Amino acid sequence: MAREWGLSFRTFGYLVLVAFIMVFTFGLLWHNSHRFQWVSSVNILCSNLQLQNNYEDIQKDIKIQRLFDEDPSSEVNVKFPRMVYPKPLAVGPPSRTDVIVMTPWFAPIIWESTFSINILNEYFKERNIIIGLTAFAIKKYVVFTEKFLKTAEEYFMVGHKVNYYIFTDRPKDVPNLPLKEGRKLHIIEVRNYAQWQEVSMRRMEMINNYTKTKFIKEADYLVCVDIDMQFSDHVGVEILSDVFGTLHPAFFGASRDSFTYERRSESLAYIPPDEGDFYYAGGFFGGTPQEVYRLTKACHEAMMEDKKKGIEAVWHDESYLNKYFVYHKPTKILSPEYLWDNGMGSLPILKKKRFLAVPKNHAAIRSNDRK
Repeated sequence: MAREWGLSFRTFGYLVLVAFIMVFTFGLLWHNSHRFQWVSSVNILCSNLQLQNNYEDIQKDIKIQRLFDEDPSSEVNVKFPRMVYPKPLAVGPPSRTDVIVMTPWFAPIIWESTFSINILNEYFKERNIIIGLTAFAIKKYVVFTEKFLKTAEEYFMVGHKVNYYIFTDRPKDVPNLPLKEGRKLHIIEVRNYAQWQEVSMRRMEMINNYTKTKFIKEADYLVCVDIDMQFSDHVGVEILSDVFGTLHPAFFGASRDSFTYERRSESLAYIPPDEGDFYYAGGFFGGTPQEVYRLTKACHEAMMEDKKKGIEAVWHDESYLNKYFVYHKPTKILSPEYLWDNGMGSLPILKKKRFLAVPKNHAAIRSNDRK
């Protein structure tokens, strides 16, 4: 009897153990399934919060998901345009041997024949970018606006969306010209200053203020140029980068000690004699709104600090721009093709003259006489 009772007790023990294992396993599965649902819900909520400012991308994802829900075996049919151009060479002679095309910090220097505009146009068109072009038409400089805009319509960023931002104290004198589709003229009324040097230096402040409040919402890239110029050949998306500067036409082949940097050590524009890479022109720079904001903020604040000390840098805003580029290297550099003065003649290395100074009487145009 004891033997039979022992067997029964042992069997009962096994049954209890099996029952416990089953209950534990079921409980674990139930907990994990509900935990997974909770984690998934949190992930979905976070994703929606992160993507709420990117509505278009969300809609694209939904459309693609619906496509696969309807037919899981289907494929997304993305059509790319044909792109016919000579095959690039990984090994062989470079496209230019008469100029340098790369800086020591791997920033390209843009010359004719160093880029394929067809490839670049397709890349930037796919991104549907908007380029902002800023220029200052203060006082008598408003007379240059018409030629500036007309030539920009012909040569600047052809095939892309452009916002022209004209800063002026004479908004009624800015001509209302017909613009191509996707291009808009924004006239920004600002005050003038008694001296042209002050106008020149205040440009950094005004660009900085409007970049923060306006440009960053309306443009993907900013190009900041002088108004007393005219476009004379293609200037396109090849210039675009995070932050770019332009080699000054008077100094691109000069030695460092001949650069007209600010050499007074008490100025915040000061550059020591053994520092500096190139001399950059103040009349053509740009980049993303974020980088242009940083650049103009740094330059303006340095100018204001110098002004408190009674210091005016030798070449005004251009001096501070050069100081900035010594320690914040541009990610792309434009050759003198992008800023030239025909009064300097011509050189064999200049295959194109894309942006030219308009001949003028500097003393007359800078005078305070309104006529």
